This record gives sequence, C-alpha cells and structure tokens, in this order.
Amino acid sequence: MTTHRNPRAVVVGAGIAGLATALRLYQAGWEALVVERAPERRSGGYAVTFAGLGYDAAERMGVLPELARRHIVPDRMDYVRPDGRTRFTVPGPTVRAMVGDRSLNILRGDIEDVLYAAVTGAASGTVEVRFGASVTEVRQDPDGVDVTLSDGTVERADLLVGADGLHSAVRRLVFGPEDDVRLDLNHMAGVFELDRLPDGVEPGVTASLTDTGRTLAVVSVGAQRAVAFFGYRTQRPSAELADGPHVALARAYGDMGWVAPQVLGQLAGAGSVYFDTVSQMVVGGWSRDRVVLLGDAAWCVTLFAGYGSSLAVAGADALGAALERHPADVALALREWEAQIRPEAERKQRLGRQVKGLYAPADPFRLWVRDLPLRLASYRPVSALLQRRLQLTS
Repeated sequence: MTTHRNPRAVVVGAGIAGLATALRLYQAGWEALVVERAPERRSGGYAVTFAGLGYDAAERMGVLPELARRHIVPDRMDYVRPDGRTRFTVPGPTVRAMVGDRSLNILRGDIEDVLYAAVTGAASGTVEVRFGASVTEVRQDPDGVDVTLSDGTVERADLLVGADGLHSAVRRLVFGPEDDVRLDLNHMAGVFELDRLPDGVEPGVTASLTDTGRTLAVVSVGAQRAVAFFGYRTQRPSAELADGPHVALARAYGDMGWVAPQVLGQLAGAGSVYFDTVSQMVVGGWSRDRVVLLGDAAWCVTLFAGYGSSLAVAGADALGAALERHPADVALALREWEAQIRPEAERKQRLGRQVKGLYAPADPFRLWVRDLPLRLASYRPVSALLQRRLQLTS
C-alpha cells in the first residue's frame, strides 16, 4: 500500500518573508522546515506601513486581526531643530487619515511575532523552525533538492525557498555572488529598541530631526516602548557596514544635538541592532529549478519604497496559490508566480530609487522641498481638508 506524502519545503530565513512563506505553504498542504542562522528570534525593527497587496494577503491568510492589534496610532509627528525646539507638527488625525483604512502602521518585529505565533500554533507539527543553522551546500536533481546545513544534517525537499534577506546565502550558493546583483543606494540605516524614552520626546509621538545628509527619528510605540531610527548618506557603504553600528553611528551622529547623545548612550546596551546598507537586489530570475528566492533576497525594494514587508507577505501568499494551482509542476508554478509579482516589485524598486533623497536630503534646499507638504499639512485648515478628503477616498 502506497502512502501519500505531502510535498516538503526548506525555507531559509525566519523573518517576515520566511515565516509568511512557511505559513502559506502549510495552508497549501505542504510541510516546511524553517532554518534560521541566528540562535534565537530577533525583536524590534523600524515601523512600516503595511498596506496594499500585503494587507489583502494577510487577510486571506487569517493573520490580519492579530496584525491590526499591533497597529501604532500616533498622537502626532513632531519635526524638531537641533536644539530640540519644534519646527512644525503634523497632528494625529491627519497622520491617521493619511495612513488610510486598509493600512497599518506597525513594527517589523511585530509582524514577525504574529507570523511566528501562527506558524508555531496552528501549523505546529507540520512546520518546524530550527535556529542556529545555516545553509552550506545545495544540490538539485529532477525530483528535488538536497540542502546541507551547518549542523551536519542534509534535508531533502521538493522546494528550497531562500527568504534569508539582503545578504542571502541561498542566493550566493545557487545564483552567484552578491556583488553581481546588489545595487547600493549610498545610504545606511540603523534601528534599535530603546530602554527608555529620551527626555523631550513625549509618549505616543513620533519625533524626528533631519539635517544635511542624515535623519534621526524616535518612534514611541506605547507607554514603555520606543524605537530609534537612523538613516544617513554615505559614499562608502561597505566600509560603514564593516565598521559596525557602534562605530559608524557614533561617528555619523555624534555632533547632531537634540536627543542624539541620549539615544547613542543606549546603543551599547541594546539587545538587537539592525544596521545595514540601503541596497536593492536586481536579480534576473528568481528561481533555478527547485530553488526560489523571495522577499529581500529576491528584490529588496528598500525602506525608501516603504513596501518591503507588504510585498514579502504578498509574495508568500502568491507562491502558495501558484503551488496550489500546479501541485505536480513546481517549475510552472514558479514561473507564474514570478510573472505575477515581478512587475510590482520592479515598480517599487523604481520608486525607491526616485525618492531616496527624501530620507537624508543632501542640502538645505532639498530639505525645504521635502518638508513643504508636511508643513502645509501642519496648518489647521489644510489638515482639516486633508482629513476630509482622505476619509472620503480611503
């Protein structure tokens, strides 16, 4: 008697893309092993706008209610001067109207929390998550793929999904060197969760200071939680990355003023620090036989486009749907999936390249141009008009 075997995937990366893929494959009738290089789950991350295709996908996958509970509702956005005085303020109702109804303002780490709970809850027994292991070798044949891990095991699967981020090991092993596909946008980004809110920043408020070539923002995400975000220009991103966050951020922000000294003073004790180049991945094709890239490993639209988390969840949902349509033809499913997702990913990449100067304007004039719409939104008549118009069109 022949027993039916569910198809199996090895998913590399336990971030948003990897966890969303594991959940959606489980829903499609697959078994999955999620492999994560880090010894344990990371926390925190910067706030993102979760909307569009990703919002719709999360609703279909059943995780939208939990994501909505993590929605950050800002009281207002303060734009400050180096001495701490307020330049202008965008009131909370206007900010919330700009976000819209089918959109969430949420921390990346909170999205991961929700997906991890779903994977280890409903999918427990069908999805395994293994920490402290990485991919060292990939071998394919017509029937599947053998994945050798750093713990010495060899995992046999029908599909290998590289959802392991910007510096993907799967992409390097199967698609070639990172330098061949990485497009640096000459910016760095750093994020970590603060132990305490700096003096002068009120709970529930997002406050930021931008001067020539750099931005520091403090995002209050609850009475006892706050996140610091750094974004700055550089002509030497690889060297900055090699120096690491403790050296590079202190050098870039040591003379900034405002709350920068307080924030930098908490850096040494931060449990988890995100620090990386702002780069896009320009990969000619996202699959090679039974290996596929997804999320930042495949496209990385960057934080400038503001859509990476949404596109990762949407990509996972679309991959699961394609495999459901073609359960006996993985190659066909991957081709259809890429044809569906690639136009949106490339559109967001173009947007990211176009607006990259808004995060750390190169000179005072560009800063003035960037701030002009926000300044207008801070005036009460304009704010009221925006709230009415956006509520009517959301």
